[in-house]
Amino acid sequence: MAKKVVLAYSGGLDTSVILKWLIDRGYDVVAYVADLGQGDDYDKVRDKALKVGAKKVYVEDLRREFVSDFVFKALKSNAIYEGRYLLGTSIARPIIAKRQIEIARKEGTNIVAHGATGKGNDQVRFELTYMTLMPGVEIIAPWKDAEFLKQFQGRKDMIEYCSKNNIPVEATTKKPYSSDENIMHKSFEAGVLEDPAAAPPKDMFTKTVSPKDAPDKETRLTVTFKEGVPVAVESGSQKKTGPVEILDFLNKVGGKNGVGRVDIVENRFVGMKSRGVYETPGYSILRTAHMDLEGLTMDREVMHLRDMLTPKISELMYNGFWYAPEMDFLMAAVEQSQRHVSGKVDITLYKGNITVDGRSSAESLYSHDIASMDVHGGYDQKDAVGFIKLNALRLKTWAVKHGKK
Repeated sequence: MAKKVVLAYSGGLDTSVILKWLIDRGYDVVAYVADLGQGDDYDKVRDKALKVGAKKVYVEDLRREFVSDFVFKALKSNAIYEGRYLLGTSIARPIIAKRQIEIARKEGTNIVAHGATGKGNDQVRFELTYMTLMPGVEIIAPWKDAEFLKQFQGRKDMIEYCSKNNIPVEATTKKPYSSDENIMHKSFEAGVLEDPAAAPPKDMFTKTVSPKDAPDKETRLTVTFKEGVPVAVESGSQKKTGPVEILDFLNKVGGKNGVGRVDIVENRFVGMKSRGVYETPGYSILRTAHMDLEGLTMDREVMHLRDMLTPKISELMYNGFWYAPEMDFLMAAVEQSQRHVSGKVDITLYKGNITVDGRSSAESLYSHDIASMDVHGGYDQKDAVGFIKLNALRLKTWAVKHGKK
């Protein structure tokens, strides 16, 4: 009896080849396609997998779960890797792998396969999730298999293999870059982008226009949060609620205004540096609004402590430790920090810029009477004399000890 394997399948060149390669090695292959908002023709992808030889195909709509349980959790922690990357691919891999393990259990197998390369981060993100959620899992990773690597040196060999086996592929031997997309972002790497000094092709971007081509008129909108989670966005007469609907809408208005492009060289978990270009329009708006509202509603020391956690949380997300115990521990603190982050933030978008115009909240910790320069309020300015003297005490002691005058 043939062994059954669940393959994370996209319908692209690599996973189409891997599907057939697994069948050639005697496996019954269950193809699994995750819909994270990349906008593929899933009927076409399903039909292709069946024609190549898959025994069954799962097409799973994970958009709502992805936004609610992954994107918005990253948002609550203001996660950002190395100060630039908003983690759109990083946090997509754990939900894909989670559902893959669920399907494997349903299909009565412990064998899963993926098409991530041995040079990238995705292999780690997939496999750490597999091993955490199914400790007895058996993983087939063809790009780390000696026999597969011997057979396929690159895209030319794979295209020839598809031709020989009547596998329809929309690929050529000269592709200028590689891309990955979901509702949160679109990433680009490899090919012409492997030269860090080379500008990205102007026609590469699909989610955003160049800021110089954005409208000359501003776009104004208001984002409403409840306990750190976006619950509504309004712009003119339009109002959107629901996680997917909010992010979809902000992607459109943000992209139209040239918001959310990033071009960076980052440090991969496996040790090499990599150049990546990203489009993250809607989420960039949400993160700006969220951080601003926190300034109004979060206690100072709680915010500062959470901000100390953010780099570590971002690193764990980037490296694939979404389901690790340390992530649970840190996210519990983040969830606690968001209890009072509720209110509205007014935003203006203009030619690549995200500008906060104002914010309001019933949870506001801002006191006009205390902060105002025009009234004394409940603040006795004479108290600052002793406050400063106490903080200066150790400085004066240090200065005297070291001969300062």
